[in-house]
Amino acid sequence: MTSAVRLPRSLGGKEIFRRDHRKADGRMLHLYGHDPHSATLQAESLDDIAQGGEIRHHPLRDEWNVYAAHRQNRTFKPSAAEDPLAPTLPGGPLTEIPFEDFELAIFENKFAAFHPSASDAADMVGVATEPAKGACDVVVYGPEAQGNLHTIGTDRRQVLIGALIDRYETLFANGCGYVLPFENRGDEVGVTLHHPHGQIYGFERVPLVQQRAADAFASGYDLASEITTAMPDYGIGEAGGIAAFVPRFARFPYEVWLAPRIRREGPWDCTDGELEALAEWLGEVTRRYDILFEQPAATMMAFHAAPSGGSAGYHFTVQFYPLLRAPGRMKYLASVEQHSGTFTVDVMPEAAAIALREL
Repeated sequence: MTSAVRLPRSLGGKEIFRRDHRKADGRMLHLYGHDPHSATLQAESLDDIAQGGEIRHHPLRDEWNVYAAHRQNRTFKPSAAEDPLAPTLPGGPLTEIPFEDFELAIFENKFAAFHPSASDAADMVGVATEPAKGACDVVVYGPEAQGNLHTIGTDRRQVLIGALIDRYETLFANGCGYVLPFENRGDEVGVTLHHPHGQIYGFERVPLVQQRAADAFASGYDLASEITTAMPDYGIGEAGGIAAFVPRFARFPYEVWLAPRIRREGPWDCTDGELEALAEWLGEVTRRYDILFEQPAATMMAFHAAPSGGSAGYHFTVQFYPLLRAPGRMKYLASVEQHSGTFTVDVMPEAAAIALREL
């Protein structure tokens, strides 16, 4: 049994531990919790593992997109009895987590779009190609098959943030230029596994959207000043130095950002109080969305932090993009949005802020 190591960062007055396990197929599994993980290893499966795809440059959009044909065959909405993110119980089906209990787990994705050992890309005349180097992790919020960032509770959210900081440090050290923890929630977003989970993508190249943000911050954009200006009318609340607000320039109806009032480059740069407040807001925004939309709210959420090595003026945010504009009404990204990048927003940001603030 691999012994658990204590992470340097504790949250909520509680230590966080990590236990590392190399799965039978060679992928790494990391088990995080306030208590050292000591469950006994169960049986493991040995599956074929894809090792990334390739990236190709789009000459008119100046962006790199990833091509990973093996993902077409990834697990698609399995039955509850075949949940691959559940713990492996004695005598039960084999899952991705070969232990009968855990608090929070992160493992290398079996169907990774990016991989540190990605093969050489095909040569193409007139199109630049490269192997899709990087990393893809799956973040399992707990052993429970049902739930969300609100229902998993404060302790588990704090473990999650501690685990994400640990993965940021590891993936940056392994050569990733940008790390993006994110969550897809809801069938409308295209979720194929309903067990509560998120993901982490480690990019060798900084993606175009994040590079534009880094350039804006380096050129002097002051998000802290924007938050101060926006909070009276666009704020949802503030606690522990973390502001929750609807950006005045939101692209999605009911879009919400979480950000420290004082500029920080990433969660690793935040104070303990800010991280504890961030853990609360991750659950609170999720709760309010579910009430507002009268159903589990389809949402795209991601951590936007500085690239590896830091970036001048960068201000860390967590951004929530709901895929609903009203109960039962989808916000579709149709032709204008997809072809021009110009979003049509059906709910004024100031009205969205009032609705979310009053819940």
